[in-house]
Amino acid sequence: MKIVTIEQMRELDRQANAAGQPFAALMERAGRAVAEAIGARCALAGASVLVLVGPGHNGGDGLVCGRYLAQMGAQVGLYIWKREVAQDANWARAAELGLAATWSGEDAGLARLRQLAAGTDVIVDALLGTGVARPIGGTLLEILEATRQALAERRVSDADRPLCVPHRPPEPSPRSPLVVAVDVPSGIDGNTGAADPAALPADLTVTFGLPKIGQFRYPAAALLGELLIADIGIPAGLDRDIRLELATPQGVRQRLPLRPPDAHKGSFGKALVVAGSARYVGAACLASAAASRAGAGLVTLAAAQTLHPILAAKLTEATFLPLPDAEGALVEAALAALDSELPGYQALLVGPGLGQDPRTRAFIRGLLGLTPARPQERLGFLGAADGAPAPARALPPALVIDADGLNGLAETPGWWRELCAPAVLTPHPGEMARLLGCSVAEVQADRLGAAQRAARDWGHVVALKGAYTVIAAPTGETTIAPFANPGLASAGTGDVLAGTIVGLLAQGLSAYDAAVAGVYAHGLAGELARRELGEMGLVASDLLPMLPRALRQMRG
Repeated sequence: MKIVTIEQMRELDRQANAAGQPFAALMERAGRAVAEAIGARCALAGASVLVLVGPGHNGGDGLVCGRYLAQMGAQVGLYIWKREVAQDANWARAAELGLAATWSGEDAGLARLRQLAAGTDVIVDALLGTGVARPIGGTLLEILEATRQALAERRVSDADRPLCVPHRPPEPSPRSPLVVAVDVPSGIDGNTGAADPAALPADLTVTFGLPKIGQFRYPAAALLGELLIADIGIPAGLDRDIRLELATPQGVRQRLPLRPPDAHKGSFGKALVVAGSARYVGAACLASAAASRAGAGLVTLAAAQTLHPILAAKLTEATFLPLPDAEGALVEAALAALDSELPGYQALLVGPGLGQDPRTRAFIRGLLGLTPARPQERLGFLGAADGAPAPARALPPALVIDADGLNGLAETPGWWRELCAPAVLTPHPGEMARLLGCSVAEVQADRLGAAQRAARDWGHVVALKGAYTVIAAPTGETTIAPFANPGLASAGTGDVLAGTIVGLLAQGLSAYDAAVAGVYAHGLAGELARRELGEMGLVASDLLPMLPRALRQMRG
């Protein structure tokens, strides 16, 4: 599914109109979709609904929604702001049904609005939609503030009532009223994700045709509630030139590797994981286990030989390649031990938990074929002179670089011109900032642009981690994952992601397909774990048993 800017969506609407889908028909489907979404979540017979109706298409969608809700048995009231209704067919149809209407210009002190908001079961926000272009003020500001105040007064916080009766769990308290945004909450910029201080937070946002890029940017993303994308009849194929995708089960399913019934372990590839140090044993275990859970036929963990007893006790399925080390830190002698092994693997993961010991940093750059970052530092690349090119290694055809592997790149100017294998890079915002030579705030201010520019300039796939992970290819293809899960904000979850991607690469997926499928599987595993365990206290190892469940669900 494509993700669009507001301007692209307007152009698609225009093209749909030219192709025989009148604007009126698109609006009818949009309003009906909102009503049906509400009906799927609320018992509407006898329920009271307040529709906040503004000018333009968004207000028209709200009028259509109110009409359908009334036909579904709800008691619907309209609160009208700044709308001309003389030639408005949707207004006329609502009036024919006898829907009660209050005009903001005739509501002194907004007393009627406060009364309606205080007693309604559902509030439908159809004031602005994507039409916000300047700071909200005047009557609209007063309407939104009055509505927010009514909501705050009605929604009793947990601190205001007993947590539970002894030996009995607390009863669930549904949110009332349900706030539903038409396309986007009023006050949200559908392109930038900016939010006016007066923006009305929603419990459910029903957006039309295609999702908008601003809906995956903060602070807007935090104000949407549940996001539902409604089909309003835009003809297929009009969006073919749009390069930005939302990862969906259908789209990811097509990327997953086949699992023929006559397969053997060699059918699903061999993944080599170079990871771990004395301080970060868990990272190596999590990444290796995730590669196995992602379906790789065989996973080998190449790690410091002094750590082997600990790792062997934690990992049952992996094989091991013990490497020379100094107190748990890999050293350059490990490169020779790896040289004879590397050609036998289809995919290589470098980085999780390797640490920042100077000897390990030299090992990482030597493994990846990078020259020393600072000629004045004698890091000893197999006896090479300072600044001399590192010896080329026969790396596997697919590569994932994570964590300390990325830090090794960041200290090597022009590393992308030297890296000799196509790679998937999996930085979190801090690592991305180091790679780009900018601040974390700059990365977070434009996550999409940062990932796309990096992938284009470096020539490698970039998966910028975080809420709504961005996966960008050098060709311009970009996918946003639909997951924002605070339960994943804990140590080790990135190691699980890196292992998942390398496991898929070992099975023959392209770098971009493996990154998209791996990010989606990881995010879905996180959602499954959150549903079962909750988001507080969820740890990285909780994702491992969820990965096969996620992959099964992805396969349908």
